[in-house]
Amino acid sequence: MRKQIILLFAALLLILPMQAQAAKKVHWKLATTWSTTLKPLASSGPKLAKMVEEMTGGNFIIRVVGAEKHKAPLGVLDMVKGGQYEMAHTASYYWKGKDISTIFFATFPFGMLAEELAAWNWYGGGNELAEEVFKKFGVYHFPGGNSGVQMGGWFKKEIKTLDDLKGLKMRIPGLAGEVFARLGVNVTNIAPGELYTSLDRGTIDALEWVGPAMDLKMGFQKIAPYYYTGWHEPGPDLEFLVNRKAMNSLSPEYQAILKTAIRAVAADSLTENFTENALAWDKIKTEYPGVHLKTFPEPVLQAMKKATDEVLDGYAAKDPEFKNIYESQKAFMKKMRAWSNVSTGEVLNTAELVGE
Repeated sequence: MRKQIILLFAALLLILPMQAQAAKKVHWKLATTWSTTLKPLASSGPKLAKMVEEMTGGNFIIRVVGAEKHKAPLGVLDMVKGGQYEMAHTASYYWKGKDISTIFFATFPFGMLAEELAAWNWYGGGNELAEEVFKKFGVYHFPGGNSGVQMGGWFKKEIKTLDDLKGLKMRIPGLAGEVFARLGVNVTNIAPGELYTSLDRGTIDALEWVGPAMDLKMGFQKIAPYYYTGWHEPGPDLEFLVNRKAMNSLSPEYQAILKTAIRAVAADSLTENFTENALAWDKIKTEYPGVHLKTFPEPVLQAMKKATDEVLDGYAAKDPEFKNIYESQKAFMKKMRAWSNVSTGEVLNTAELVGE
């Protein structure tokens, strides 16, 4: 009996630390580039936190901190790298000044649609290429949702020729900013919370933001009457960044839960954005008759495409990593776009022919 008691006690000594470890809560913070009210962009962080908490029985808590609190919307990569936050929700083209190759994991002008980019990420080697880029910053990168096709922006004056772009002051980030700069635009990148005031006060003459759902909430339709269709962000991915040390410190189970939740939230993001954009566009059409939907004239679009190719080829000529990713995406896009035209493109053409 004494021997049995000793064995039982020894077993308890092994079990109790395991139980204590299992019950130990993980507390993380997630910084977003967006304010917490800027939905649907801001929806993904809270959805992820809720899903992870539920899947771990309340033992893995992620506190979402919006840009209105941490005050560094374009500094979240550095904050995650430095360990101030374990995670961030943002967009990778904001880091082009640190590494130009990051643009491919968001979008670039005349690039992939959302479905095409997702296919490249998960089945065309995109995620593996992203790992090589982002590990240099001490973070893991995960596709974090997609806004779908973004609009070309709000302009106070109609763009009829290339001359109308020269000297124009415009907020537009990423590679599209470089393209417009080549066409004579004075390009700037302003944080989301400052956009309305900048446009209203004339600090800028035009801006690109997201799409009807986000734009309507920002109130741009009250200032700039010309709303242009997209060309520069055909299917921009957002991203979740995770500090590598923090991720590696999690148990394998918690790592799997976090990755699963990220992928689920990312998929839901495109659905939410599409729905909200469609509803907002209907509202703009019916409630704001002063808004004029425009497409850039063909000569302007041709100049944009030429400038885009020049910018991309220029980077590829001097950066082997950029060239490798660019060639991977171009080759994959060629195959995906052929199918997009045959499938989605022809469905839309057919619907137009027979009438809605």
